[in-house]
Amino acid sequence: MTEYGDAEVASRHSAFPHDGTALVNWLTTLVRNREYGTLADLRRAGKPTSAHIRAGWYGGDDHREVFERTAFLFAVYHQGRSEPSYGHGSLGAAARRIGDGIGRGTENPGAQRLFDRIVVSRRIPWRHLGHAITRLRSCDQPPPSWTRLTEDLIRWNDRKARIAYGWSVEFHAPVTRSRATQREHTLRKDATT
Repeated sequence: MTEYGDAEVASRHSAFPHDGTALVNWLTTLVRNREYGTLADLRRAGKPTSAHIRAGWYGGDDHREVFERTAFLFAVYHQGRSEPSYGHGSLGAAARRIGDGIGRGTENPGAQRLFDRIVVSRRIPWRHLGHAITRLRSCDQPPPSWTRLTEDLIRWNDRKARIAYGWSVEFHAPVTRSRATQREHTLRKDATT
């Protein structure tokens, strides 16, 4: 067995930038290159695989679990997909897209209950986050920004960051019309007067 010196361990730690962007770049490359075996390894729960360990290195010792589990969520969302999705917005904004023809977000009781379970958790609600990502996938809706999700989860317990509160504000934000819809409405209104 080889002993590693402090300098070698430090150089290994500095090889990874310890941020969500580097993790997401690696994960999207796996999808683009169709490395389905590695993505399948990331979807395995229980005993960590080499893919989990590699994802954890992007977070360093302090954030290893967040990076490993975010990689798991990414792999769940991308199962069977050939194009990567970087996602956009926070988890609160993404949860607004969960639902069906009856309603989405706050108008969908299932989405509302799921979101409520996420934001009331003191610990990172991994199981409920997994359900949210699975629901977004099944609704064929874009995921949250993977980089932002990683960064938000790192700060989950930071009382000043108020991550759950911010997600709630975005989830419950009033629906606004798009500019095209507003223009259409204005044109119809003008045509009738």
